[in-house]
Amino acid sequence: MNAIATIAGREIRDGLRNRWALGAVLLMAGLALTLAFLGSAPTGVVGASPLEVTVVSLSSLTIFLVPLIALLLSHDAIVGERDRGTLLLLLSYPLSRWQILFGKFLGHLSILTVATVLGYGAAGAALAFAAGEFDADSLASFARMVGSSVLLGAVFVALGYLVSATVRERATAAGLAIGIWLVLVLLYDMALLGLLVADQGRTISVAAFNWLLLLDPADIFRLLNLAGLSKTSLFAGMAGLAEQMQFGRAVLLTALAAWVAVPLALAAFVFSRKEP
Repeated sequence: MNAIATIAGREIRDGLRNRWALGAVLLMAGLALTLAFLGSAPTGVVGASPLEVTVVSLSSLTIFLVPLIALLLSHDAIVGERDRGTLLLLLSYPLSRWQILFGKFLGHLSILTVATVLGYGAAGAALAFAAGEFDADSLASFARMVGSSVLLGAVFVALGYLVSATVRERATAAGLAIGIWLVLVLLYDMALLGLLVADQGRTISVAAFNWLLLLDPADIFRLLNLAGLSKTSLFAGMAGLAEQMQFGRAVLLTALAAWVAVPLALAAFVFSRKEP
């Protein structure tokens, strides 16, 4: 564990000197503050508390922004070290390859966690200062959204590590990372919608549709934060999906955790087999 912590600390120190980390915090804080105040403006009309509407707005922001930041941080974690010639130096230390990979993963995840918590926390604090106290359910929804945002980021950090451990060139890793973002964040839902329209309910049942949603971590995140709660599902326009959802919160969290564990384990396997 000391070796993993050492590698993680190295990645965090490098991240603190990296403008990407500061830029991520400022970008998330700025967008979160904007959505918090502009998105909560119509709450008097819909009868929702400002924090509940903010959860819906920030959840939508998370689906697009957090995976992109995670992939930008992680896509060259291994191939970048190989390209710079520092991977051989790392491997010369008394460290196993899985320790290097998991240490770097924890370091990048720590940077993403700080950016998410500070950015969204600033929005929540500013909204609380402006709107006054919130009820316990709204605060729990907000905390759940922040925690699941970090978990969604961990999924795409792990996917970035799988790409980085597999390819030999940084340009290839960058292209694959953008492709993963496009497929899982944008194209998968469009393809699923097209499949449902073409099928017209003949072969794809509600149960099958629920299982298909688990094949995309972004959809799991949506189910957790937009359809998994009775209040936010109405404001997010997902009340119909919420009525048909067959998975509980524990199953969704387990599925999201599996999306972290499987790519990370595959990355460790590929990294352990590949020549430096």
